[in-house]
Amino acid sequence: MDIEFKISKNPVNYKKALQLLEKRVNHVKEGGRELVWFLEHPKTYTAGIRSKKEEILDESINVIKTNRGGKITLHNPGQQIVYFVINLNGRKKDIRNLVRQIESVIIKFLKIYRIKSYADKKDIGIWVKRKKIAAIGIKVSRWVAYHGFSINIKNNLNDYKKIMPCGLDNRKVTSLKNEKKIHFGIKKNLKKVLFEHLSRV
Repeated sequence: MDIEFKISKNPVNYKKALQLLEKRVNHVKEGGRELVWFLEHPKTYTAGIRSKKEEILDESINVIKTNRGGKITLHNPGQQIVYFVINLNGRKKDIRNLVRQIESVIIKFLKIYRIKSYADKKDIGIWVKRKKIAAIGIKVSRWVAYHGFSINIKNNLNDYKKIMPCGLDNRKVTSLKNEKKIHFGIKKNLKKVLFEHLSRV
């Protein structure tokens, strides 16, 4: 697999990240190199194409509309975001398979920390004890899949109180830190599991 693996050490502005991501999509459509990008955002609320106005509980917050799938969600420091640009033209043209592989990546990653998690067919994402720990949002253009997923590692969960994350009760979110008081080797462990499953996409 010829995939560029990129890590941003400092939080990246959401709109700037999206511009870079969409530019990379056009590059990949022309035969360019695929991308996996590890980053964090400053506190940012974003609304997917299925979001509804009533999911905003605090009207004073700024919400950025985006073309990804899903509803309203939060990105903030301490949350690990993984964006990707993957060309399905040279792989299986199967969106559901891609989602399944992402779900497996997150579940296996959490298992490293002895956290038992599961996917839900009705509410996309990964769950621990009926609380959401990871969100998935994907957009596909001419069989190039992009956006990605986020995992709550040690972020401030109080920021969720201003929205209904993914249409849920805002008390139904958790983080790795909430479940286990350890959070070492995050990027190394996640990268290993991720690349294992990208070979199955």
